[in-house]
Amino acid sequence: MNPKGKRNHKKLFIVLIIFILTGMFLPIPYYIEGPGSAVQLNELVEVNNEKDQEEGHFMLTTVAIRRATPLTYFMKYMPFHEGLTREELFGTGTSDAEYTNLQNYYMTSSINSAIELAYDTAGKGYQLTYNGVYIMSILEGSNFDGQLAIGDTILSLDGQSFDSSVEFIDYVQQQKVGQTIEVTYERNGEKQTISNKLMEMNETKKAGLGISLVDNTSIKTDIPVAINAGEIGGPSAGFMFALQIYTQLIDKDLREGSEIAGTGTIESDGTIGRIGGIDKKVVAASEEGATFFFAPDDTIDPVIQANYPELTSNYQEALEAAEKIDTEMKIIPVKTFQDAIDYLESL
Repeated sequence: MNPKGKRNHKKLFIVLIIFILTGMFLPIPYYIEGPGSAVQLNELVEVNNEKDQEEGHFMLTTVAIRRATPLTYFMKYMPFHEGLTREELFGTGTSDAEYTNLQNYYMTSSINSAIELAYDTAGKGYQLTYNGVYIMSILEGSNFDGQLAIGDTILSLDGQSFDSSVEFIDYVQQQKVGQTIEVTYERNGEKQTISNKLMEMNETKKAGLGISLVDNTSIKTDIPVAINAGEIGGPSAGFMFALQIYTQLIDKDLREGSEIAGTGTIESDGTIGRIGGIDKKVVAASEEGATFFFAPDDTIDPVIQANYPELTSNYQEALEAAEKIDTEMKIIPVKTFQDAIDYLESL
């Protein structure tokens, strides 16, 4: 081969390498959602400064979300994977930082609910403190857009504090549209005070700040409990955290050496709520060797069912996923925390 031909081959090889590297590592505004992991909770939870030493494990399950590249984009065609646009994942007008902030809040809130339920069920003492109103989103047209941000906690209005979001909303609705209100809030540990005018809310036609909100609470327990969720976010681990904490509080082995995975939000009254991506979590649990999987047996609202007739409960979704992968893992339907306890005691 002549020298010119060798140079051309070398250039072609370099171009090919650049093309492959670009396809593998250049991020595009698209995301791939797939099976994540099943995490053993005895590594994350300590009750009374001790970890769970019994055989078997409770496991929370996750969904993995990866930023796509030109090559990994095609992973969306794999079983139990799907592609999401940035808007579908984050919502419109939500930045990456705000999305992370929300996921961290959801996790913190679910942990507090899990602790409250576990201690209440076990008959152990705790104190729940209301810290203020957590901002989930800022509506279009709000005069506070640019002053307040997702993740801020509103501590008081016009110098007045409240014991619940209900009291907060009642106070705001008693004011007039266009009236100036003073807002004291906390961001990154620092308190600030601002003022602006209230807007008319479309739903109620009453005055409002133009935000969506939830209660920001903290909990203190008589028996110390510590949970390190690491980088795991979202509300769907609440139910499994409650199970782990409860079994350590009552000092009773409910697993009988079994590997038990599951998912679901948790309310302080024990209701287990629906979550997304349960089919992918079933795959993750099965790959980790779980023998049982607790799935929320949620009741779908008739109006939602009429608009989405193909929609099924989390339990049904989990069953179908288990059948597809032909796993021996048993899918257990649960509506309440007590359902899970009753099942474990039957083992």
